Amino acid sequence: MDNILKYIGDNRDKFIDRLRENVEIASVSGWPTHRGECVRQMEVSMKMLQDFGFDVERVDIGDQQLADGNKIPLPPILLGHLGKDPKKKTLLIYGHLDVQPALVEDGWSTDPFKLIEKDDKLWGRGSTDDKGPVIGWINAIEAYQKTGADIPVNIKVCFEGMEESGSVKLEETVRERTDFFATNVDWVCISDNYFLGQTKPCLTYGLRGCAYFNIEVKGAHQDLHSGVFGGSVPEAMVELSHIFASLISSEGQIQIEGLSDQVLPVTDDEKKMYKNIDFELERYRGEVGCGRLLSDDKTDLLMRRWRYPSLSIHGIQGAFAEPGEKTVIPAKVIGKFSIRLVPAMTPDHVEKMVVDHVMKVHEKLNTKNQVKCFLGKGPSVPWVTNPKNENFQAAVNAIKKVHGVEPDLTREGCSIPVTLVFEEVTGKNVLLLPMGSCDDGAHSQNEKLNIVNYMEGTKVFAEYLNELGKL
Repeated sequence: MDNILKYIGDNRDKFIDRLRENVEIASVSGWPTHRGECVRQMEVSMKMLQDFGFDVERVDIGDQQLADGNKIPLPPILLGHLGKDPKKKTLLIYGHLDVQPALVEDGWSTDPFKLIEKDDKLWGRGSTDDKGPVIGWINAIEAYQKTGADIPVNIKVCFEGMEESGSVKLEETVRERTDFFATNVDWVCISDNYFLGQTKPCLTYGLRGCAYFNIEVKGAHQDLHSGVFGGSVPEAMVELSHIFASLISSEGQIQIEGLSDQVLPVTDDEKKMYKNIDFELERYRGEVGCGRLLSDDKTDLLMRRWRYPSLSIHGIQGAFAEPGEKTVIPAKVIGKFSIRLVPAMTPDHVEKMVVDHVMKVHEKLNTKNQVKCFLGKGPSVPWVTNPKNENFQAAVNAIKKVHGVEPDLTREGCSIPVTLVFEEVTGKNVLLLPMGSCDDGAHSQNEKLNIVNYMEGTKVFAEYLNELGKL
């Protein structure tokens, strides 16, 4: 391992250049105009895998029909295999190579599709989400091969190009291709999440699910002038505001009766896991930039982020949102909000509780407006695993060797739907092994990856492979 780790350290510039080449492919899956770049990114990635000895299958998943009726190709899913030694166990690695939209005029300090090295950071869209971690795996594999070391496990990879747009066709592919995913897989690893803080590594054993809702309120048959009609009709926006206010208190408590009936009780052993997590409330408040937090207790606040359901209001479609003044009464508005689900909440139960609540509020208001509440496409379910297993322990050992500290065991409040799919199909433990820091700005302006995270993360990947080989 000394030679492998030295090789990684000696090839800093080469590895940064490799990431730069990939960041400069503007593989924004949400922009139809950039679908060609998404396809090119997968072709470049396929060649990169083949250059390192992978047998790679390019899985064509068809076309995507746009709202205007036009069709554009979906980027392929790559299934790769390195080594088929029956005496070795096999690790399955998942990653994605598409990115979120980014424009300089959104507030970026640099061109988002040019990797800029500045202040010991690598600035660019996709640097941390998720091209940096994916390339980190390639770098770790190169370090083994270039130093003449035997990779102690067989490796399978599943790389996709539509994660930022709902992982179109990924679940179907995983469930259909049992020959690849349900055969000869011993562990699964995903590196598409982040440290809880800025410096201390962590391993993640739980994710919340997500149910996205729409509330449609129709009042008059067309938009009205407030000077002519204001005060004489029940307004759709006013009713929607009352419904929104009924969902959640100012202190973040969900006010939907029965919603949390399925939430599993917190055990004493679980509470103990939060005690020593490296997390400072005041630093977190400052990073977020808010005046106060909804709890002054570390354990309670972390559980609010990870362990309990939360409700967030996202926007209103149909309302006047442009600069200036417009005295219109909108005829129809659609409110959008989501609920983060935790074990053992199910989308069916949550949908019933939410719809019942909204309709009760509507009836009480007695506006006679038309109201519909409905669940959006593709709710995701929560995932949690027991971190006391050999896969997590291998990662713990790897992090201790590279960073000299034992990682925190954390959950995350976000959703990675494919995690549970992998667990169900492979029947094996899934590990979330992050590379980036909490302040990397994934999905935001000025996304970055600290160079130390990139290089040390690559070393962790290499050590993790070595630790798995001992099992």
